[in-house]
Amino acid sequence: MSLADAMIDAWRQVLVEDRPEATIGGRTYPVTHTRSQGLRVVTFRYEEHLIEGIEQNPQKTSRWAKLAQEGQRIMQFRLNHRYLGNVCEGQLLRYPAWKSLGLPD
Repeated sequence: MSLADAMIDAWRQVLVEDRPEATIGGRTYPVTHTRSQGLRVVTFRYEEHLIEGIEQNPQKTSRWAKLAQEGQRIMQFRLNHRYLGNVCEGQLLRYPAWKSLGLPD
């Protein structure tokens, strides 16, 4: 499974299927919630990397938050506190950090 596939799979299980756990790459990871906003979060291992997927906060002012306010399901993904991409309605968008972190296509 590629990292892109793992991110899309995490998005689907957490935001579309509303599962309490996500199974990614044969391992199961709990879905937790942030304390302040109650946003869904899943942290999973991909190779040696620990990837964190966070539901987009619709109360922010970004264009992604605006889409979330309109009902789009968006999950932002980060590695080592750097956002590497997001999945919006099943479509992956890689950020520049993806390449600078040396992640595989």
